[in-house]
Amino acid sequence: MTFLELLDGAEVLFQTGNPQISGLQYDSRKIKPGDTFVAMHGESSDGNRFIDRAIAAGAVAIVTDSATEKPRKNAAWAQVPHGRRALARLSANFYGHPAERLAIAGITGTNGKSTTAFLLESILKAASRQTALIGTIEYHVAGNVLPAPHTTPESLELNSIFADALSHSTTEVVMEASSHALAQQRVYGIPFDCAVFTNLTRDHLDYHHTMDEYFAAKQILFEGCGTGPPRVAVLNIDDPYGRKLTSVSKRLGSDVVTYGFAEGDFHADKVDVSLRGTRFDLITPEGTIPLFSPLIGRVNVYNIVAASAAAYARSAKPAAISEGVANLSRVPGRFESVDCGQPFTVVVDYAHTDDALRNLTALAREFVEAGKSRVITVFGCGGDRDRSKRPLMGEAAARNSDLVVLTSDNPRSEDPLAIMNDAVVGLQRCNANYKMEPDRNRAIAIAIHEARPGDIVLIAGKGHEKIQVIGDRIIPFDDVEIARESLLELGYVCETAKAIRNNP
Repeated sequence: MTFLELLDGAEVLFQTGNPQISGLQYDSRKIKPGDTFVAMHGESSDGNRFIDRAIAAGAVAIVTDSATEKPRKNAAWAQVPHGRRALARLSANFYGHPAERLAIAGITGTNGKSTTAFLLESILKAASRQTALIGTIEYHVAGNVLPAPHTTPESLELNSIFADALSHSTTEVVMEASSHALAQQRVYGIPFDCAVFTNLTRDHLDYHHTMDEYFAAKQILFEGCGTGPPRVAVLNIDDPYGRKLTSVSKRLGSDVVTYGFAEGDFHADKVDVSLRGTRFDLITPEGTIPLFSPLIGRVNVYNIVAASAAAYARSAKPAAISEGVANLSRVPGRFESVDCGQPFTVVVDYAHTDDALRNLTALAREFVEAGKSRVITVFGCGGDRDRSKRPLMGEAAARNSDLVVLTSDNPRSEDPLAIMNDAVVGLQRCNANYKMEPDRNRAIAIAIHEARPGDIVLIAGKGHEKIQVIGDRIIPFDDVEIARESLLELGYVCETAKAIRNNP
């Protein structure tokens, strides 16, 4: 491929040279001889600082979004107005436009994206489709489970994944679209066949500043980012922002499919939730589908209905919807039980917003015997993130908990005690019974050692994550494994939990 072929369709302000290109990178540390280096401004660094390093490593062409950088004599050059848009166009060109040969479903919203994505993938598999999944927990490509560095990766990695998936006969991709990725145009030029909106509650305001900005980022998925709008928009009309998107999507010409708990084109009836699973009738435009899911709770009813509506938009039949929903027994870190034979329940969940914590503790409250059993909740708040949501999370944890153990999440560069002091305000507003322990390992042990028969211990915030970020250190940390260790200390045998995690 030549440099001019690589640049085809990109917005180019100035260009010189036309060497053969063997690779494409935006990280100068990965440059190999013959590569093109895309130097672009990022959120915390500027790739333009590394142009000369890239050339020294063998880059034969530079694409820059800087108006002040001057062409180098020993490399072809292109100046572009927007680095990430250019990276997206070049990535698509380099990998042969794989996204255009796939049916891609994008899922966005504050809560429920990962579970909805797992459910939709399971239904499409039941419909005999070849699928790939890209999301917060992990990536699924060609039968392999890969780690997920980002919920939505940069366009270069996305196109690489799409190309790999295509080479293994994949026809459908299910992917989460984070607000950061949408705002930063990481999905620029990707044609979404179906877009799903779950809900919008307070989160990421350290980045988006206001709820209006946060919603505007989510709306990009439904407007199209360098493409037309999606063919189908699947929208939660129980959420006020979902109702806004309904009018937006209709105006833009998408087919609109609405869903909700008790109303919408797709909704639930005769809901029965127990610790064994969730059973309900799915009401659809073409009739009723009886469903059973091993996933539990009202929140998962929403996720199941959303995934079913999206699968319907992808022409999945009722039998595939029913089978796919029943087949998904667990989603890592989402109401994940740690069962070591103890006479109380231990659950690990990713809930890291006030709304998610409220839903989680309310669900647990449904399963404890009033006046006899308790809900014990462990949670913390992330550092270097929106401080204003911390007291709201404290209130949410307190409302349905009999005991709260306030601890650290990922404190990052902040003092863990300072973060906890922000959150404890919400606990105190509710006159909560709480303990404070900044060491998350000890906090989990405290909660488990406090538990009595019939209690439910909720370990919230990190879910599937396997690390904790403290200052400039990244240390191994897995809430499930820490919970198992505490249960082992109490004399319980944890082979059941190990089997569940090794054989999902």
